Amino acid sequence: MADLSQTAPTATGALGRGSDIKRQRRIRRAIWYALILAIVIWCAMVPVRDGNLSIYFAFMLGATMATGLNFVAGFTGYMPFGYVAFYGLGSYVTGIAVKLLGIPVYLAVPMGGCAGILLALAFAPTLRLSGIYFAIVSLSLAIILQRSIALMPEEITGGSLGMNIGVLTDRIQGYYAMLVVLVMALLTASWLAESRLGRSLKAIREDAEAADAMGVNVVRSRLYAWLVSAFFASLVGGVQAWFTGAFDTFTAFDVLVTAKAIIYAMAGGLGTVIGPVVGTVVLVWADELVWRAFPELNSFLLGLVIALLILFAPRGIIGTLIRRYPRLRNYFM
Repeated sequence: MADLSQTAPTATGALGRGSDIKRQRRIRRAIWYALILAIVIWCAMVPVRDGNLSIYFAFMLGATMATGLNFVAGFTGYMPFGYVAFYGLGSYVTGIAVKLLGIPVYLAVPMGGCAGILLALAFAPTLRLSGIYFAIVSLSLAIILQRSIALMPEEITGGSLGMNIGVLTDRIQGYYAMLVVLVMALLTASWLAESRLGRSLKAIREDAEAADAMGVNVVRSRLYAWLVSAFFASLVGGVQAWFTGAFDTFTAFDVLVTAKAIIYAMAGGLGTVIGPVVGTVVLVWADELVWRAFPELNSFLLGLVIALLILFAPRGIIGTLIRRYPRLRNYFM
C-alpha cells in the first residue's frame, strides 16, 4: 500500500509551483499590456498635445525595428546585419504600388509586408549559416538588393532621385499607421515569449544541437522567426514612405537603420520582451537631449553614451537587472 504521507507533500509542492508559475504569467502579462497601453495613449495624444510628430515617430520606428530584429537576434542568436533589406523593400513596394498602380497607401503597406516575407523566403537558405558568416552574407544580400533597385528603370523606381509620393499620402495618417504597426509588433512579442515556438527558439539559441535532440524542429522554428521579423521590418519601411512621402535607395537601404535596431535592442536587452522598447526609449531620448544641449557634439556624445552603456551593461538594461535580481526573469523574459 502506498505511503500517502510521502506522496501528499510532493503533490502539494507541485500544485504550489504550478500556482506560482500562473501568477508570474499573469503579472508578466499585466506589466506588458500596461506598457503597451501607456505607449498607445502617449503616442496617440502627440498630434493633439503639441504636434511634434518626428521624435515620437522616430521612437515608434526604432522600437518596432528593434523588436522585429529581436525575434531573430534575441530569440535565435542570429544577427542579420542586412536587416535593412526588408525595410528598403517595403518602402519601394509601397511607393510603386501607390504612385504607379494607384493603390491606396493603406493597402500598399501590407503589400510591402508580404513582399518582405517573399524576400525572407528567398533568403532562407542563408539560415544554414551561423555566426559572422550569416551576418556578412545578409549584409551582402542587402547591398545587392539596393543596387538592383537603383539600376531599375527610372519610371519605376525613380532612379537616383528616388520616389516622391508625398502628394498622395497624409503625414498624420502615416504617424498613426506606425503606431498600429508598433502595437502589432509588441503583441506578437508578448505572444511569442509564452508560445511553444518562443520556447523552441530560446532552446535553439542556447544549444541548437541539444534542442534538435529534444525534438525541436530547428530549421522550421528559425524560418518562422525569420519570416515574422522580415514582415515587420517591411511594414516599417512602407509606413516610413507613407510618413515622409519621399525616399531613395540611399535612405531606404541605409545601414544605419540596421545599426540602430541592433543598438536599441542590445541596449535594452536582447532576448527579453521588454528590452528593445526600453533601449529605444533611453537612446532616442538621450539623442534628443544631447542634440538640444550640444548640437555640434551630438554624434560624439551619443556614441559615448552608447559605449558606456554597452561597457557597463553588456546584457542591456533589462538583462543586467535580471542578472542582478534573478526573480525578475519570471516577469520580463
